[in-house]
Amino acid sequence: MTDIVDSHFHIWKQADLPWLLGPMLPRIFGPYEPIRRDYPVSEYLGDCRPLGVTEAVYVQANWAPLRYLDEVSFVSAASEESGFPIAIVAYADLLAGDARPQFDQLARNARVRGVRMQLHWHENPLYRFASGPDLARDPTLIANVGALADYGFSFDLQVFAGQMAGAAELAAACKDVTFVLQHAGMLEDLSPQGISAWRAGMTQLAAQTNVVSKLSGLGTFLRRNDPDHIDFVATETLALFGANRCLFGSNFPIEKLWTSYAELVDAHRAAVPEAEHAAVFNDTARRVYRLAR
Repeated sequence: MTDIVDSHFHIWKQADLPWLLGPMLPRIFGPYEPIRRDYPVSEYLGDCRPLGVTEAVYVQANWAPLRYLDEVSFVSAASEESGFPIAIVAYADLLAGDARPQFDQLARNARVRGVRMQLHWHENPLYRFASGPDLARDPTLIANVGALADYGFSFDLQVFAGQMAGAAELAAACKDVTFVLQHAGMLEDLSPQGISAWRAGMTQLAAQTNVVSKLSGLGTFLRRNDPDHIDFVATETLALFGANRCLFGSNFPIEKLWTSYAELVDAHRAAVPEAEHAAVFNDTARRVYRLAR
């Protein structure tokens, strides 16, 4: 059985996350009462280790933006204690006039391998996160994303189908940066028209050889672990990007709202041809996030 690198998970303390405190705020993944609590690394390891997870990458979890260094410090402390995570994708404000001072601070921590600032915007306010639909075309953001190459940082890209043309332009403008497409492009509209728009956008992104796609978060809009849906998205994504440009991520504990880690992994293993397991579940993530044993 192939060792698994989990390229996308979160640990947290409730007190550090504004969206977990106070009134329930609308979130893209629906009601989240069961995870309005601490999710420590010990619980994560209990969830994932029995499935053969040997390495993992933490992706920023929307702490208050000015506390991005506190988040890195918190995750690093967990790693010092447990050995997990191996690497961190941190937050940075890419609309700042010059984000290099932020990158300089992040680069002081050897675990930081990339940056995520979520760009996804949707006509449905419940799915909306970014301030506008075309941030990928913002000149300041383009310059800051391009500067990530000087630090060896990747960029975790999160967009909907209607934003993929702009995202492809961003990737083309920043050829020296590896883009990691979150959640295989967040297919939320399963109508024929929606699938067609997603497929067209994914084709544009796949044409940029510096873009890889993460098979993660595929239960976000269904609110369940659906093996048929995972099979469809994985098959389409693998056909466009190839196994060497696809990687698995659990998106735990978000997916824990509706499934177990074992059921999630089983559905992804069934969806990915066995000959491609090593690439999707291990090799691509280790290469992209520069994980060294």
